[in-house]
Parts: sequence; C-alpha cells; structure tokens
Amino acid sequence: MSSPLPRPGASALAPDDRQALAMLTADLRRIFGVGLHALVVYGSARHAADEPLRTLALVERVTFEHLAACAPVTDAWRRAGLAVPLLLGRDEFARTLDIFPLEYHAIISDHVVVEGADPFEGLRVAESDRRRACEQLAKSHLIHLREGFLEGSREPRDVGRLIASSAPGFRGLLVNIAQLDGGGASTSDEGIAADAERTIGVPARIVLDVLTYERHATAAADPTALIALYLAAIEQIWTYVDAWRRG
Repeated sequence: MSSPLPRPGASALAPDDRQALAMLTADLRRIFGVGLHALVVYGSARHAADEPLRTLALVERVTFEHLAACAPVTDAWRRAGLAVPLLLGRDEFARTLDIFPLEYHAIISDHVVVEGADPFEGLRVAESDRRRACEQLAKSHLIHLREGFLEGSREPRDVGRLIASSAPGFRGLLVNIAQLDGGGASTSDEGIAADAERTIGVPARIVLDVLTYERHATAAADPTALIALYLAAIEQIWTYVDAWRRG
C-alpha cells in the first residue's frame, strides 16, 4: 500500500490534518482496495477554525457494500476533523462537470492530492456552464429574497434575520462571479465587496453591510433601507451575469 503523505502541496497541511488524512486513506484503501484511484483535499480556505476538512475520493465504483463498510468509521473521521468524504466513481466526475459546474470548478481550482495521481489533469469546466450556473444562483437569490420579505412580518427583527441568513449565499455568488471574470477571487468580506464594485458596479458599502450584518447589526438599527438596497443590488448582479460575455 502506498503512503498517502508526503505529497507536493500536502506539506502545507497542519500536522493534525495530515494524520487524519493518513487514517482516512488507510480506511478507504481497506474498503475499496485497488479501486481507490485518488483522494484529494479541497477548499483549503476554511471559514472557521473548527470547520471540517473536505475531501473527495475517486474510486472505480461505489456500491452499497462500500457504503455499508464506510458507515461504521464515519464517526472516527468526524472526530479527526474530517467531513465525510465525497465518494464518486472516477468516470462520474468527468461526466458531470456540466451538472455541478461551480462546485467542481472550485474543487479543481483548489485541491491537494493526498493519494494517487492528480485526477483533474486536463479537466476543465466549460465557461458557459459556469456562467449559466451563476445566473441561476443570482436569479434564485433574488426570488428567495423577495419571497422572504413578503412572507415575513416586515418587522425590523425579521428583516434583519432575512439579511443575515441570506448573506452566506450572497458571498458564494459574488465569489463565483469574480472567478468567472478570471480573477483570483478574494475571500475577505472587504475584498469581495471591492471586487463586486469593480466588476459589477454594485457599491462596496452595500455588499459589506450585507456580508457583515449579523456581526455588526444593533437592535436599534432599522434594516429596511438596507433590504431595499440589497434587493436592487441582487437585481443588478443578475442583469450583469445574464449579459456576461468575456472580453
């Protein structure tokens, strides 16, 4: 059995992560045998220190017997700081690039190979698929924000909850659009807001107010003015992505 570590890029992982990944690799090798083709870590920029490390295992095929064998050790993986790995047949990933374009693009763009050869060599997500997915996210966000406002009591507390609960999706949308435009998307709230103003024209102040609302809002502040600006910003973002063309 080949040792999962060290690998190029894996040395940047924390020692505890490396130890956890070695355990995961050994478990998957025991369960899948030579059918384990690759294991990668993805999403290296964690938003919180206690966020589990995410992995993708590409195998020959996934059967119920494999799942049943994995189930008893998932608690040990979680205790070691790992999310339950995403298990996919090796061919499944390549054949579904157009189905999950944003998710797969994120994995391909930010991964560390732990076991096997790099499974993404030569793979890329079509730009048109990513644009369409961004448009779908933007329109869905706009529709749900409108519905949330109408279905709520429109009391300041409820409006504030709507803004706070929608902020993570807003952040993800803006990061994906920045990547679509060919830049290395920022991960800080300030950087995301600056990118949005530069590429889309949405004022950075509005973006930042939404992204940081839960942390900075006070009970005395009325968020009604912000929700109006937020809705207008989302509509502008959707219009931008709908008409997006490189160059």
